[in-house]
Amino acid sequence: MRPEVAALLTCPTCGGRLARGDGALRCVAGHSFDIARQGYVHLLPGGGDTASADTARMVAARADVFDAGHMAPLTAAVVDEVRSAAPPPGAVADVGAGTGHHLAAVLDALDGRPGLAIDRSKHAARRAARAHPWAGAIVADAWARLPVRDGVMAVVLSIFAPRHGAEFARVLARGGTVVVVTPLSDHLDTIVAALGLLTVDQRKAERLERRLGPQLVTAAAREHRHDLALDHGAVAAVVGMGPSAHHVERDLADRIAALPTIVHTQVAVRIACYRHRDL
Repeated sequence: MRPEVAALLTCPTCGGRLARGDGALRCVAGHSFDIARQGYVHLLPGGGDTASADTARMVAARADVFDAGHMAPLTAAVVDEVRSAAPPPGAVADVGAGTGHHLAAVLDALDGRPGLAIDRSKHAARRAARAHPWAGAIVADAWARLPVRDGVMAVVLSIFAPRHGAEFARVLARGGTVVVVTPLSDHLDTIVAALGLLTVDQRKAERLERRLGPQLVTAAAREHRHDLALDHGAVAAVVGMGPSAHHVERDLADRIAALPTIVHTQVAVRIACYRHRDL
């Protein structure tokens, strides 16, 4: 973990600043958090409960989907939104970062900034810690107070991830941007229908505005769609990387085998940018 990334962090026990030294992050009060061999740091208070976090299999499926390029147009769209926002000086955080794929692309576009991948899954953090030379990764709870200093993030990404408006606003620099990607009702439509997967809550947009609205205001929003042509292995990876992986039945492989050789579907999402409400 780079010193520039460590300097963004606070102790989850006392709230003091953390600094790197001798293979660990330490605060002035003496609390210490080991840097794992893979480069990430576990900052859930008291060890934390990670039972509901993404499993190693889910994270591997996500990596397969990204490596195959299936989400490349979406990543490019996120990068375009970040560039258009002209973020002020500061770091980039990806909350619910998974493998760190989107974070790495944004860091490439904003040369020389430190990046922080935050995820509840240690399996995700292991991969995200190696996603980019300027990125670091921590295990933390996106629904709790983030172990991050106030106002240090020029960009906060939330891509198919939890959205804690108060915390986003707290860590966001003045003039900074929060980029939120959420699925639309026709996201992966043919796969969802054929395999009986979880559907998108029709009130998702309303709930999003309620969570972000008190502190953040919408600066821009647009829909993004791109087509996918997936073989059975890719279908299994797409299903396995998302929330349906926690709910699918044991006969999923049989149901995928009954699908056409190539399954045509689409990525359909809303990309919205938010800024501090009082600017």
